[in-house]
Amino acid sequence: MAQNPYAAPSAVVEDVSPAGEFELAGRGDRFLAVIIDGLIASPMYVSAFFVYGATLKHETPSTLAILFTIIYAIALMVVNLILVSRNAQTIGKRVMGIKVSRKDGSRAGLGRIFWMRNVVNALPTLIPFVGSLYGLVDILFIFGESRRCVHDYIADTVVIKA
Repeated sequence: MAQNPYAAPSAVVEDVSPAGEFELAGRGDRFLAVIIDGLIASPMYVSAFFVYGATLKHETPSTLAILFTIIYAIALMVVNLILVSRNAQTIGKRVMGIKVSRKDGSRAGLGRIFWMRNVVNALPTLIPFVGSLYGLVDILFIFGESRRCVHDYIADTVVIKA
């Protein structure tokens, strides 16, 4: 059979999986990934807590604590940005062997993950009272059949086994 000279050109795209060839990550794996990410970030929060506590007492916070908080935050942000841009994974997702993907199985880019899953999803949490309810609803959506949270629906993503 001869090829149609008027057909649209086709190309093989390596970072796109054929639709349906992925396995959704388990709820437990997603939960443990969030716990791991939280534990990794906790030294930064503890240090920031002490800096804030010192300022509340009208004391001068330790320069070392301030420096540690800033350096740790920047380092954590850089590592996560590299992992998310390369593999669509945070440190916790990498440890658990899962990653973020588009709903059709194709690669989810850094922009989609950062803006749609994080920034846009965080906006409702800034509204007093409604924000807390939204956060709860976002998390509870994972118990649906599709195992997708509200932020997954917003970004048109799923979390799959890597």
